[in-house]
Amino acid sequence: MSRIWQIALRELRAYFFSPIAYIVITSFLVLNGFIFSAILAAYSRPDAPNGSIMQVFLGRNVFFWIILLLFTPVITMRLFAEERKSGTLEVLMTAPLTDTEAVLGKFLGAFFFYAALWAPTLLYVVLLKRFSPIEGGPIASSYLYIVLVGAFFLSIGLLISITTRSQIVAAIVSFVLMLLLFLVPVFFEQSTSGWIREVLSYTNTWSHAGDFGKGLVDSRALAYYLTATGFFLFLSVRTLAAKRGR
Repeated sequence: MSRIWQIALRELRAYFFSPIAYIVITSFLVLNGFIFSAILAAYSRPDAPNGSIMQVFLGRNVFFWIILLLFTPVITMRLFAEERKSGTLEVLMTAPLTDTEAVLGKFLGAFFFYAALWAPTLLYVVLLKRFSPIEGGPIASSYLYIVLVGAFFLSIGLLISITTRSQIVAAIVSFVLMLLLFLVPVFFEQSTSGWIREVLSYTNTWSHAGDFGKGLVDSRALAYYLTATGFFLFLSVRTLAAKRGR
């Protein structure tokens, strides 16, 4: 376990010591700030629609997904691709470190950076609470959703990063795969088969965002994200082991 944390901290330091990380952080906060202010302005009008501002901000607007789909691949693209390109992956693999420890350490480092991106948005909750009462349950479940879907997407990006030496290729392929997951609701609406509709409904990340935003934590959704994340991490371990054996 200590080696996993060492890898995670190494990755986290690499993020914050890189100029690109601060570009990512600044861009992320500026975009989210703009989106939040636009939603706040829309809900401050006399003819404003009913609903929670934070619920709309945390998953119930298309810009949330654009940000998630753009920034998650950027976070994961360097994890193994950079190591392979620079030749340091061989050094890492010759250390007394298992494939599982390497994958989990890299994943945790990326996840902590992802969480650090979203942490400042908690200030929006403090700001809203000063002017009107808000329910803590739906907000907590919304952030739980962000953690779950983020971990899922990060595990996909991690797997793709192992398969290529190019960070750009890793980012593009990860983006395409995540975009397909986002488009599941479209496939769901077009499907006429009962069992296909049921399967796609179970994997519908858009509807999950709405449920979590209302404070509804479905055990099936929890199982889906945890299982899917574990599955892609398992594939990452097996892929890394295959490349080590070459």
